[in-house]
Amino acid sequence: MQQKTLFITPPFTQLNTPYPATAYLKGFLNTLGRESYQADLGIDLILELFSAKGLTKLFSQLEDSDAELTENSFRIYSLRDEYISTIDPVIRFLKNKNPTLAHSICDRSYLPEASRFQQLEDMDWAFGTMGIHDKARHLATLYLEDLGDLIQEAIDPHFGFSRYAERLGRSATSFDEMEQALEMPDTLLSQTLKEVFERKLQQYQPNIVCISVPFPGNLYGGFKCGQYLKKHYPAIKVVMGGGFPNTELRSLKEPRVFNYIDFICLDDGEAPLLSLLDHLDGNREAGQMKRVYSRVNGEVIYHTGARERDIAQRDTGTPDYSDLPLNDYLSVIEIVNPMHRLWSDGRWNKLTLAHGCYWGKCTFCDISLDYIRRYEPMTAGLLCDRIEEIIAQTNQNGFHFVDEAAPPALLRDLALEIIRRKLTVVWWTNIRFEKNFTHDLCLLLKASGCIAISGGLEVASDRLLEKMKKGVTVAQVARVADAFTQAGIMVHAYLMYGFPTQTAQETIDSLEMVRQLFQAGIVQSGFWHRFAMTAHSPVGLHPEEFDVMRLGPDTGRFANNDLEHDDPLGAEHERFSEGLRKSLFNYMHGVCLDFPHSRWFDFKVPVTSIPPNYIEKSISGLPDSISRPNAIAVWLGSLPEMAVFEEKRGKSIVEVAELVFFNKKKEWAIEADVAIGEWLVAIFPKLLVSNPEPLSFDKLMQEFELAGLGSLEIFAQTKTWKDLRAGGLLIL
Repeated sequence: MQQKTLFITPPFTQLNTPYPATAYLKGFLNTLGRESYQADLGIDLILELFSAKGLTKLFSQLEDSDAELTENSFRIYSLRDEYISTIDPVIRFLKNKNPTLAHSICDRSYLPEASRFQQLEDMDWAFGTMGIHDKARHLATLYLEDLGDLIQEAIDPHFGFSRYAERLGRSATSFDEMEQALEMPDTLLSQTLKEVFERKLQQYQPNIVCISVPFPGNLYGGFKCGQYLKKHYPAIKVVMGGGFPNTELRSLKEPRVFNYIDFICLDDGEAPLLSLLDHLDGNREAGQMKRVYSRVNGEVIYHTGARERDIAQRDTGTPDYSDLPLNDYLSVIEIVNPMHRLWSDGRWNKLTLAHGCYWGKCTFCDISLDYIRRYEPMTAGLLCDRIEEIIAQTNQNGFHFVDEAAPPALLRDLALEIIRRKLTVVWWTNIRFEKNFTHDLCLLLKASGCIAISGGLEVASDRLLEKMKKGVTVAQVARVADAFTQAGIMVHAYLMYGFPTQTAQETIDSLEMVRQLFQAGIVQSGFWHRFAMTAHSPVGLHPEEFDVMRLGPDTGRFANNDLEHDDPLGAEHERFSEGLRKSLFNYMHGVCLDFPHSRWFDFKVPVTSIPPNYIEKSISGLPDSISRPNAIAVWLGSLPEMAVFEEKRGKSIVEVAELVFFNKKKEWAIEADVAIGEWLVAIFPKLLVSNPEPLSFDKLMQEFELAGLGSLEIFAQTKTWKDLRAGGLLIL
């Protein structure tokens, strides 16, 4: 008899949307006709805990406890009746099922308030131009975070809304601390997790439970679920996979891990899972599985004798989000960083355009691992098929393309296909700031539904960008960011400090570059990350080539990824953390852009060596060439109506063609010689974006010349051509 599989995501990832790994794997098993189900225990646990019933239980436990509370936690406890009476309406509001509550929330008389509400000085900046609904969601989020602070202090120190016991999973070379935590008596959270999990087990009656662990903050919850299965359902096979094992458990030697689970799969889950299911069905020897750990005679054995290759992206099936409570996720506004808000606000279907990274050279990245190294793009047609399937399945048009770096050529083809099919899609993704993102391509992406992009500017220093092998310069980043901004697409910059050999001068120069980017208005959001050396990056594998020394930790029997290092040629990087954070916070507000850099630091820093107009000069450089190899010409607008009229020019009367166009907002017109007007009317149907075979730009030039109209290069200098370009004629 074929076995039933239950995929679970343990607490916690996001409140607003499910993590996609289980949906990907369920979609794959659909293609094989295998029965499978999925559950996001994180959202289930949050809804169980943050309810009148859950808070009643929480406050009752506090009543029976003799723990001393801080002043803030005691305030929340004292207001327990207010929290219990308001929690259910607030949760319905955050599910977008109770919108009128926004008025009561915003008048600041409905919600009980504790320390999180002291952060409200910037409400006018954040919500001055937004509606009452957004302001209410932010206030409701602070209300939940107050309760979260109480839980963390008095109930379970491991609690966090987007991570649970993250510290236990981060850089845990030894399993001792995790094992100790797992064997402790249950807290209210872990007991509630078990109750939620038990309901899923009763509902689906699985033979196999697959636990997806994307982050360190899911690991404890994942092991807790495995522990429960081992105790109460020993016949169920327990499998763990996901981003955390893929990066942290590649040198696993610790047999105690398998007291809680049976198998661990590495890298893309489809092929290992298929080989494991074959083994459990009795059709394959253990040694012939693909990238699977298990414990054999007390030792950890890595089984990878399978000859099959990984499943091609085109054959993995459409992600299947059924079984997940899509209407029960919470749209919260945790912080006012515009890009981070997208992460936590709204329901996003997650989809991958291409496996791996088409660049795959960045020296700080895990480019030695399969999820980066093996690049395999999908076709635009197949992607749109999957987009349509997911929209029909979820009734949601929002998509987050979760690629390492979305390839510009594939984005072009995908955007054209979305527009041809007349799909309504709102999407955002991560990119490299490379020169192929031209002004016209950005306009096309906007027309297809793109609202935001994020990309790595990293150190904002050309010397260090070259050392990182980013393949971009700061000037190029500025030009690409400008193209996206002009198209109406929000730009978020990932920023990094503390890269090996980065000096104090380079750190301040990077800050100046960032200041100028915000001053120019071409980056709207950003976040500074401290460089972390990882075991699978070129820096971690060959630290001597980057003039740093690895200090530890020693390779352990459990997790191995984050590495400690010494940077003798670099600055004291940690000293810059707070100043970089504060300055960026202000720049995003559009204030303090004229402050000297020394104002942000409590120690002496060098004066920047960057000219004050560096970014301004970078974006005022040469425009995109109109003729590039393999370029195509596309018209986004409607077909024109042409009329001919006579016009007096000097002493002569000449015939002039007027072409009238209609777009969503207005009607507009161009004037041209009659011969050019007639040619335009004839050529526009060939340029329509709906054509399955777009016209190449070379072919367009030939057609212009064959019509006896001279050189298109010369015509491109005229007002008529420039008006057409502004109206929707794109060279891609």
